[in-house]
Amino acid sequence: MKIDKETILKLDRPGPRYTSYPTAPEWSSGVSADTYREQLSNFGNTEKTLSLYAHIPFCETLCYFCGCTMNIRPQEDKYGDEFIGFISKEIDQIARSIGRRKTVRQLHWGGGTPSFLSEEQMIRLFDKIRSVFDIDPTGEIAIEVDPRRISQSKVKTIKDLGFNRISIGLQDFDERVQKEVNRVQPFALVKQFHQWCRKYQFASVNFDLIYGLPGQTQQSFTKTVEQVIALRPDRIALYSFAYVPWLKKHQNKLKADLLPAADEKLEIFLKARELFLQNGYEAIAMDHFALKDDDLAKAFRDGKLYRNFMGYTVKPADEYIGLGPSAIGFLENTFFQNYKTIPEYYRFLKQDELPVERGKVLSQDDQIRKWVIGALMCHFQLNKDNFFQMFHKNFDDYFVDEQKHIQECQNNRLLTVDAQNLVVTDLGKIFIRNICMGFDWYLRQHQAKQKFSRTV
Repeated sequence: MKIDKETILKLDRPGPRYTSYPTAPEWSSGVSADTYREQLSNFGNTEKTLSLYAHIPFCETLCYFCGCTMNIRPQEDKYGDEFIGFISKEIDQIARSIGRRKTVRQLHWGGGTPSFLSEEQMIRLFDKIRSVFDIDPTGEIAIEVDPRRISQSKVKTIKDLGFNRISIGLQDFDERVQKEVNRVQPFALVKQFHQWCRKYQFASVNFDLIYGLPGQTQQSFTKTVEQVIALRPDRIALYSFAYVPWLKKHQNKLKADLLPAADEKLEIFLKARELFLQNGYEAIAMDHFALKDDDLAKAFRDGKLYRNFMGYTVKPADEYIGLGPSAIGFLENTFFQNYKTIPEYYRFLKQDELPVERGKVLSQDDQIRKWVIGALMCHFQLNKDNFFQMFHKNFDDYFVDEQKHIQECQNNRLLTVDAQNLVVTDLGKIFIRNICMGFDWYLRQHQAKQKFSRTV
């Protein structure tokens, strides 16, 4: 696919990534720990199952591109021991509020770097979760690791605990780019780690790549993609670099003059996409790729793909709960987010309080727009009859104010529209965030006050 520069300039503007709707800037402290306890109790009175996310907030070194909530610490046991003590308090409080054992169909450890924990600490945390929840061994049990700081023994421990999916932050193999972003990890190191993953028979191995980093060119990143394809991971997340130094101050360490221009950045993505498609991978929604027999590819083909703060997922459970600093949960149409800093997170737990900082109770309009944006982001199409069955409302009548945006998307060749369907075109798949932005009520109210990463 070749996209002309005029189209890029027209569509390249700041916009949300829609890992949630409403987006996090719309949440407030009006949603409190009391709200959370009430919704946990309500959840306990249902037969709904659970996705569980645990945020381990530590990294040993700073990656300049990072957009995650993390804390730089030396890899010493005292930090992990203290953290496990506090997250165990949070787990106990949540379990008491739910009032019964619940089945966890999806468990994900992210960060930060979960592999910062020692093997013994990983075992303790997993056992703690297992002491109050029933973890479905056939569900998706995933962990993110740093290949620079993991041993074969730790990989085996992770598998023995029951993790069946493993993800590594790769970003780029080019040595110059790695030095610019302060994350040097040679191909040979990643290859060795990947061999361990295959030896212990993880059901799925995922590589995270980032395009748009300082020093990247189409030629250099093509070489990285070819090296990734040679290793043949089951899944690939190909993320656009979110350059947001006003939010992540450490990104000021990057050399802004080395960032690829918008048109070159898009060409880097399109060439990588082309190579993955030519080598047996299926494009999954906005920025993921998977081998055709992977569960993510099957979910995409079956219309059962979902999107949340863990990215694109098969989401086999009804609701999700977040553990750890900055972690996000969603229960009974309400978002909850914990305090981001470790001192605040620990302070509330010391007082036997749930460390909830903010959240958002979804109105009916929020729920409707969340469904629409989710359909477009995950399935690249929306059926108006399905919309009516969900909400008992006529799509065109409800979104009368959005008709101008829909027409503009048609004019820009992002959407095709008929009496019953909105279908995202191949060009629209590249600019799916732009399509969704037109259905975002909050963005329309005060767009100038919010700062997001750019859509290209």
